[in-house]
Amino acid sequence: MNEMLLLAEAGTNPANLKIWAYAGFIALVVLFLALDLGVFHREAHEVSMKEAATWSAIWLTCGIAFSGFVYFAYEHHWLGLGLETARYSTPEAIKSGAELIVSGEVRGAEAAKQYLVGYVVEKSLAMDNIFVIALIFAYFAVPAKYQHRVLFWGIIGALVMRGGMIFLGAGLILKYQWILIIFGGFLILTALKMALIKGNDDVSQNVAVRLCRRFFRVTDFYDGQRFFTKRTLKPTYRVGVDGKDVMDPAPSGTLSTRWAITPLFLALVLVEITDLVFAVDSIPAIFAITPDPFIVFTSNIFAILGLRALYFCLAALIQKFRFLKPALILILAFVGVKLLLLSVPPYLGFVGLEARSPVKIDTTVALVVVLGTLLGATALSVLIPTRNARKAVSL
Repeated sequence: MNEMLLLAEAGTNPANLKIWAYAGFIALVVLFLALDLGVFHREAHEVSMKEAATWSAIWLTCGIAFSGFVYFAYEHHWLGLGLETARYSTPEAIKSGAELIVSGEVRGAEAAKQYLVGYVVEKSLAMDNIFVIALIFAYFAVPAKYQHRVLFWGIIGALVMRGGMIFLGAGLILKYQWILIIFGGFLILTALKMALIKGNDDVSQNVAVRLCRRFFRVTDFYDGQRFFTKRTLKPTYRVGVDGKDVMDPAPSGTLSTRWAITPLFLALVLVEITDLVFAVDSIPAIFAITPDPFIVFTSNIFAILGLRALYFCLAALIQKFRFLKPALILILAFVGVKLLLLSVPPYLGFVGLEARSPVKIDTTVALVVVLGTLLGATALSVLIPTRNARKAVSL
């Protein structure tokens, strides 16, 4: 209350101050990415399991540690965070005539819990992304030392797309709260589709790949880590004085006047499309936790930032976690049900039933359910290995 009075006396709008919170967070993300590509991965190289595990630990630590900043920022209302913030009303308030989503004060503990639940949900749903990325890299036979470059630029595109989708979604649900019902139903349908329908693993049949091959010249070879090339012949290499492969110059007269797309760019296009598809699932999921755009945005971005390192850790091991896919389906179904319980009851009057108060699942309960599902799936995967794994052990 004191903070709100001080802001009112100063004539400062919390919404205007929050812009600086977003700007600061985006600047932090840009710094992380600049260090990643410009310092730690300046030269293309194959990412070892040790390096990937180290980076996974670093990104995980950063993501979890940011919840500490969220706590203090919302508790003390730094840059207006926690003031005039979108939040779900309590059932008691809705009985008294309040809207499902209201603008009010959010304290540090609740904000930190919302961030952690959102981060864990987004991180777990990103696991499924790894299955598809592994298929893309296998189809295009992307050399291991170039995979990081594809994932890096894929993350850049993902940050832009998800940022736009999050703020569009936040604006829509604040204006049309019934959209939450569509989000919840979509999550349930997605969970059912994942459980009942096997996806198409044939990357060559993707519409984007076929369009690129139809309208652009596409090479069947890689030109180092370039996405575009004028070469018409596959590059040759020699061993340099430092023991590393050095690409030979293109033979005279072999360069084309037109640029061509390399398979590395096709892989990047499919990685971007894959993330867009998964974002359509994951962003509604996090709105089941909170309608606060800052929490949704920061938890989503931190979960995505660690996807590259997570891929190199799990790409070779993902098949061993046989119960991970069912766990992701259960998590999607849970957040879908959570969102429907929250959004449907106040609108029952439109179908001739008695309108009721929303059923709000506590944030702490949601965190326990999501973490418990993931840990249970991991434990079952270790305790009940696949038949092939059992044969390998017996041999």
